[in-house]
Amino acid sequence: MRGEFTLIAELFRPLAGDAPGTYSLRNDGARVVLAPGEESVVTVDAMVEGVHYLAGDPPESVARKLLRVNLSDLAAMGAAPRGYLLAACFGPDIDDAWLEGFVAGLAEEQRTYGVTLLGGDTTRTPGPTSLSLTAFGAVPAGRALERATLAPGDLLYVSGTIGDAALGLKALQGELPGLDGEASAFLADRYRLPQPRTVLGPALLGLASGCLDISDGLVADAAHLAEESRLDLEIEASAVPLSPAARAALAERPDLLTSVLTGGDDYELLFGAAASRVAEVDALSARLGLPLTRVGRVADAQPGTDAGAVHVVDGNGRPLPLESRGWTHF
Repeated sequence: MRGEFTLIAELFRPLAGDAPGTYSLRNDGARVVLAPGEESVVTVDAMVEGVHYLAGDPPESVARKLLRVNLSDLAAMGAAPRGYLLAACFGPDIDDAWLEGFVAGLAEEQRTYGVTLLGGDTTRTPGPTSLSLTAFGAVPAGRALERATLAPGDLLYVSGTIGDAALGLKALQGELPGLDGEASAFLADRYRLPQPRTVLGPALLGLASGCLDISDGLVADAAHLAEESRLDLEIEASAVPLSPAARAALAERPDLLTSVLTGGDDYELLFGAAASRVAEVDALSARLGLPLTRVGRVADAQPGTDAGAVHVVDGNGRPLPLESRGWTHF
């Protein structure tokens, strides 16, 4: 494996290029340049081999997922992505070929999302490989989307489809043997390569009453909105949008509904909007060519509770018992 400074010069410096403020990675830090009237949004996420991705996953897809999960956090606040820092602790099995694939994945994502590597750090670890990425975005001053701003009567929406990534992990682990190859491949791709809604996020400014991205599972992340807004949320399980592949998996294994609702790694946006703005949400969905599906509503918290709660109901409005509420690291 290349030495540290050779690694930076040959592989990572080209990711910075001559973008303003990067100093081509030759300085101790970088300048993040904002336009007048903008303010920065900063987020950081880590991925650990064997926890957030499988040891045999292609390095290109690991890099792409690492960047995309951070861009999803920016989108959840309505911010347009600008650049990122990378801190990488490479395990003993990482060689030059793996690193070249990893950097190629980052380069592809930079072209797709218009971001630049601003700097970072690289080191060795006995394992497992641990990767941390800090992303910077820009949003009009004072207009960032928040979690604590829902209002009673708001409708809840999600983008895209839910549960694909959780089912994709099960497919990769051989837990869905009855699923056909095309459906399995689709679900696995959704696990390995999330779709950050970087266009939708900024488009929700002034429309959404509260927003976050779904990383820990629909129910668990809805609970974050409920708790921060101190309101109750009701989610209609039958309204949650599913891909054809997910529907096929549930047809084989109806018991996987809990995994769909709580499994995590969706990286779709969950947001509230006033009931009077349904037509605007529908128009935005049509303009972006992206499904925005109403999955529930916001109500006043029940008397005697300290914070909001999430109630999941079936098609008849009856409480739906769930074995788990979502992913947790601890």
